[in-house]
Amino acid sequence: MNKEANPTILGDTIATVGAILGAELGEIRVERAVVGLFFTGVKLTNGVAGACATPIKTIPEAVCCPSSAMAMPFPGKLRGRAAADLAREALAGNGIRRALGIAALNALAECCWARRPYRQTELRLGVDAFDATEIRPGDRVVVVGAFVPFLKELKRRAQSFLVLEQDPTTLKPDELPFFRPAKDAAQVIPQADVVLITGSTLVNATLEELLALARPEARVTVVGPTVGMLPDAFLARGADVLGCVRITEPDAFLDLLAEGGSGYHFFGRSAQKIVLARRPEKSAARAA
Repeated sequence: MNKEANPTILGDTIATVGAILGAELGEIRVERAVVGLFFTGVKLTNGVAGACATPIKTIPEAVCCPSSAMAMPFPGKLRGRAAADLAREALAGNGIRRALGIAALNALAECCWARRPYRQTELRLGVDAFDATEIRPGDRVVVVGAFVPFLKELKRRAQSFLVLEQDPTTLKPDELPFFRPAKDAAQVIPQADVVLITGSTLVNATLEELLALARPEARVTVVGPTVGMLPDAFLARGADVLGCVRITEPDAFLDLLAEGGSGYHFFGRSAQKIVLARRPEKSAARAA
């Protein structure tokens, strides 16, 4: 089934960007793009930048120059490209094309936030999405994707959890007892009181399906630099907390990505964590 055949979070967000920015969108172009080992970043000519997780594991052909060229379609062609054009690559099937598109879309999403804050969410600067989720003792927690900071904190709190992951080798030995194959999501997620989902699910086009599996009363958090600052489509599908990234020094941020940097290197330096949290009327809105 073609996952883009139906409306998606990314498709809806592209449409929202166009509606908010209007004619201004046509003037914004790509100034610089970096495909890093862990994250991909795009800086626009208006000085705003966005990021996305780099889907390295989707490029098994990147073992020699001729085949790698198929996986990296844009070298030398990105500077000066229309930002709206690159953002539409977020709907592509190719991993790197999709990542570049999402990074450009996230940069445009921040431009939109500056013009039209989303009143159904509260913006919290410097707050970690884990803390914003307000996990309580006894909550049944499911983590989708081996998101290391969340797994570390859950273990520190001795909070019971399950982790859905496609690749169990990403887990530490003490985490393996909590491992469940990603294909078991339909059985595991409906049992959860709290669902913590890595934003990388946007890259592999599974986020909509995962959100649909959560119970209406469950608290759902989507987190990571891949998550943009336009919450409309996320909240409409049941997310409650978005853990996003605001890139405060775009050039320094992209320099770090080019040198293989990860969140440990850019948080608190060239980027800051922010949270967009659904306001309290959530229960009634989701039940409607």
